[in-house]
Amino acid sequence: MVLLVALGFLMAGICPDVGCQQDGTPESNTELQEDQNNGTRVDSLTLASTNTDFAFSLYKELALKDPDENIVFSPLSISAALALLSLGASNNTLQEILEGLKFNLTETPEADIHQGFGQLLLMLSQPGNQVQINTGSAMFVDKKLQILAEFKEKARALYQAEASSVDFQQPHEAKTLINDYVRNQTQGKIKELISGLDEKTVMVLVNYIYFKGQWKMPFPLGDTLKSMFHLNNTKSVEVPMMNIEDLRTPYFRDEELSCTVVELQYIGNASILFILPDEGKMQQVEANLQPETLRKWRDSLRLRKIDKLSLPKFSISTDYSLEDILPQLGIREVFSIQADLSGITGTKNLRVSRVVHKAVLDVAETVTEAAAATGVQIVATSLNMNPLNVNFNRPFLMIISDTNTQTSLFMAKVTNPKEN
Repeated sequence: MVLLVALGFLMAGICPDVGCQQDGTPESNTELQEDQNNGTRVDSLTLASTNTDFAFSLYKELALKDPDENIVFSPLSISAALALLSLGASNNTLQEILEGLKFNLTETPEADIHQGFGQLLLMLSQPGNQVQINTGSAMFVDKKLQILAEFKEKARALYQAEASSVDFQQPHEAKTLINDYVRNQTQGKIKELISGLDEKTVMVLVNYIYFKGQWKMPFPLGDTLKSMFHLNNTKSVEVPMMNIEDLRTPYFRDEELSCTVVELQYIGNASILFILPDEGKMQQVEANLQPETLRKWRDSLRLRKIDKLSLPKFSISTDYSLEDILPQLGIREVFSIQADLSGITGTKNLRVSRVVHKAVLDVAETVTEAAAATGVQIVATSLNMNPLNVNFNRPFLMIISDTNTQTSLFMAKVTNPKEN
């Protein structure tokens, strides 16, 4: 499975002189290092729960906008990018961003939030894991725009975000530079993150995440067969359906929400939850998406033999303009002329004009020797178990998580596997 996401914040100048002089005293590297070492970090499970709350809130807005469309996005990419942006925000703009990310600022100081993200991003990028997770951020800054040393230093130290000088008076060249960067970082999968640049653009903040995992128990290539996927009660499409028999994997039947939950594991520190609502119950499941629901599903999973599991093989992509969605979560001021991003330049001369988010999701059999060699599980056999078949032949949900931190990396709803 390959999943890629890229996100871009386009920031426009809102004062006549884009080279507005900086004020404020940059914090020294020594002070920043002490802050990093001594700050009380947000526990990774607390951060994961908060990110899940944000993920489900954003998902509900996307589903409300287009209830019958495929959804793919990375809550981690969006929340990390917004947290990075908040490093430069002050006053109400800062409060809106962090509360929109579902942080309780009376319980969690701002500095702890950044420490938590910094630690999480470091943990996810550790080499040696057989799951490939590459994530990072970059800032493309107009050559005339002077940004504060403190912002630049914290962005680099906490979010590994480097700043590059760009001439936005040459929009075609600037767009090509940014898109080439994203294309390279996502292995060529996301070819054009930015389709155009506003004439007032003075800064673009980019975040990307690339995920590649191999199933612990791969689907046999020869068992992929054409089958019908039911879009609704009246429409169906023919799709290649992957099949695997006699699979032992974590399973839970949620009678309260009328859905079936199956966890498939990757080689390494990642797994995916597939949630299959009963016919006509998708909206009921969506309405009950809460961090507590996800916790209940994970806690209730038990190893179970599935006689046959069927899952479509597909590739889907999405393209969002989040400046229309984020205000629904309370993040409004940053898009207006009242925006206070003075932590970036020292003056209130910036606002966010556009937020673009693109995602690509490929799900396939991914059979490898390593997967076959590593994917042996020995468990006690349960007697008198009724035969169990799970067929993902109607719309379903997916949540891909890093198992070390319980962080939701990606979330998706597949309503039509044939739509790319």
